[in-house]
Amino acid sequence: MLAYEIRNHNQTSALALVERDNPRLGPGQVAIEVKAVSLNYRDLMVLDGLYPDMPSPIIPLSDGVGVVTAVGDGVTRVKPGDRVAGLFDQNWLSGIPPAQTRSLGGESDGVLAQQILLHQDGVVQVPRHLTDEEAATLPCAAVTAWNALMAQGELRPGETVLIQGTGGVSLFALQFSQLAGAQAIVISGSDEKLELARRLGANQVLNYKQTPNWDEAILTLTENKGVDHVIEIGGPATLPRSVNAIRKGGQINLIGLATGMTATLGIPPILVKQIRMQGIYVGSRLVFEQMNSAIELHKLRPVVDRVFSFDDAIESYEYMRKGDHSGKICISL
Repeated sequence: MLAYEIRNHNQTSALALVERDNPRLGPGQVAIEVKAVSLNYRDLMVLDGLYPDMPSPIIPLSDGVGVVTAVGDGVTRVKPGDRVAGLFDQNWLSGIPPAQTRSLGGESDGVLAQQILLHQDGVVQVPRHLTDEEAATLPCAAVTAWNALMAQGELRPGETVLIQGTGGVSLFALQFSQLAGAQAIVISGSDEKLELARRLGANQVLNYKQTPNWDEAILTLTENKGVDHVIEIGGPATLPRSVNAIRKGGQINLIGLATGMTATLGIPPILVKQIRMQGIYVGSRLVFEQMNSAIELHKLRPVVDRVFSFDDAIESYEYMRKGDHSGKICISL
């Protein structure tokens, strides 16, 4: 089979198309013919060597969908012909995260390949109305947004969500806010992207380049109450403003690291406002399955910005690096 590998040599890494032996099916395992995959910002970090202790070589990407072609002894959760996606963390089935993480495209081989083998516990069936490319966007970005707002945040109708940007997690957060009957405020540096957010149902939009003090503007929009939830994508550069924009007792979901790894933040506002800081690192199989039920019920469709061919996988990485996309970047096999 053909697969892409990240190979590390002397502190540099590169993505290369290689020939690999067909994987052998073992007890409890599921053979999957991959149909489509999608990229996350995390995949750029892996390629750039920003994830420590990465095995090399490794097949990249955590998010993909395919058709079950064969099952090993003892498999009962799926059958040949089922369309499935893999869990981001193959060990996280429910409850709190496991002590030992085994993420696809991280601690173990990912999905940028013609065929993959996963344990039956590490796959879920995807909503039937979605295309392969749409379904491939779910395992990381969608589950992260659902976990933040629904599983951890317990989002309620009438609450207000501040969403940073229009990437994959952000647009899923906007769509899930609509499902919950919540209000969404979206900030971006692009008027074109903000127009997309409006079309998807954003109640308010702000261009942070035109309104640098966007936190003060949000306080004005909320009559100085502040928002109930923040989808924090920026990291160090945006977190202090998120603290200012959140209401007392509100929840800031720490998800992205777009502006760096380390933040300097004053503690008193967090204490006085009784802010909940929740780190969000995707979610469990149970969360994934609950989300899929809602997506199927409401016939929600993920936003796919562009689809590349398998042969053009390297170009898809460069397209993501430019940061001009809205929603998800996919690769079709």
